[in-house]
Amino acid sequence: MRLFTIGYEGATQADLVAALERASVRRLVDVRQLPLSRRPGFSKTPLRLALAEHGIDYIHLRALGTPPAGREAARRGRYEEMATIYRATLAHPDALAAAARLRDLAADMPSALLCFEREPAHCHRKVLIDEALPDAEVEHLFA
Repeated sequence: MRLFTIGYEGATQADLVAALERASVRRLVDVRQLPLSRRPGFSKTPLRLALAEHGIDYIHLRALGTPPAGREAARRGRYEEMATIYRATLAHPDALAAAARLRDLAADMPSALLCFEREPAHCHRKVLIDEALPDAEVEHLFA
């Protein structure tokens, strides 16, 4: 299984769409707990509509997002603490179900995981892949 990740920090919506198209991504899986952004075009509805114009599906898996304490740890640069908090989140039944759905989605068509953080080592996307999709071949776009 091949999987992409992308963090939109410092990018425009057009940059994101172009990167997804270059990688032949057909589905974007939003793994933010809260799919809202101060950056224009990155909140759930405008992003979903823009992606649809380019033939890219959008799916939001809220249960795979980072809880507030994890986001706060990441903002403070405490990435190991964020990872510990996030691993505990992944043990919840709704997260386990969402992770199973993510595996099915990623196996179905070329997909990318979306979050804000550009650097995968500082984002829960890496923890999610390590825990839920350890056999995936991963390419981090914008890294």
